[in-house]
Amino acid sequence: MKPGRVSLVGAGPGDPGLLTVRALERLREAEVVVYDRLVNPELLDEAPAEALRIFAGKRVGAHCLPQAAINALLVHHASAGRVVVRLKGGDPFVFGRGGEEALALAKAGIPFEVVPGVSSAIAVPAYAGIPVTHRGIASSFAVLTGHEDPAKDGDATDWRKLATAVDTLVILMAIGSFPRIVAAVLTGHEDPAKDGDATDWRKLATAVDTLVILMAIGSFPRIVAALLTHGRRPETPVALIRWGTTEAQEVRVGTLADIVGHARGLEPPVVAVVGDVVSLREQLAWSDEATAVSAL
Repeated sequence: MKPGRVSLVGAGPGDPGLLTVRALERLREAEVVVYDRLVNPELLDEAPAEALRIFAGKRVGAHCLPQAAINALLVHHASAGRVVVRLKGGDPFVFGRGGEEALALAKAGIPFEVVPGVSSAIAVPAYAGIPVTHRGIASSFAVLTGHEDPAKDGDATDWRKLATAVDTLVILMAIGSFPRIVAAVLTGHEDPAKDGDATDWRKLATAVDTLVILMAIGSFPRIVAALLTHGRRPETPVALIRWGTTEAQEVRVGTLADIVGHARGLEPPVVAVVGDVVSLREQLAWSDEATAVSAL
């Protein structure tokens, strides 16, 4: 029997044109495709006609398959010698439980690979005309989930801290100044020998400019209240983006003071962006114009 394998593939944020070349290659050679609710249905057409397609979608309070069953499904088909694609919205390792599936495959001795996808955390704001960083406005951002396991006793996200702080720093183009960056993060202050820095490392050791909240809508009033309670300005701009990057994209903009009212009636999937970069949407909402032109 030929050896099976599993590819944990990121399907991107919704627009099928944002699928990566590697992801498309894996889809076209798949014998089994296990896919999520937020995967664009057009992508399933890229798999061979004879491939088995298994829906494993989830939404709050309604899981088609529990995670343990999905893990077992991947192991079962790969153990039978099949080429399996686990197709997940966005990126499989960004709130996609891809790490749990990878651990289950590793434990079972199943060969697997990870094919990163374009994350909705960056792509959805971009399609709404909102850069998550912008010189002079925001030099840091954090990505978090608004959807947590309701069975947990507490809140895994420290909203008091997150109103002005971030747990993980992803630093691009860092190597030239890395020793200084590490020293600043450890001590909480800038290198006194330096004239200036576009990034406020003293602030970034404990603070972030832009918050990108995935799966936000279910707990959004609580999140907004926590951010206001712990230091975010009420006038901070906020955008709620539903079905971002697709033809059904809907954007609602407000401030922390009034955004809960604007959110009424919104259904998942919704990405929330909190921060001054949201104000740039008025000038950068390129996808709105593209949609209007295509409709003519």
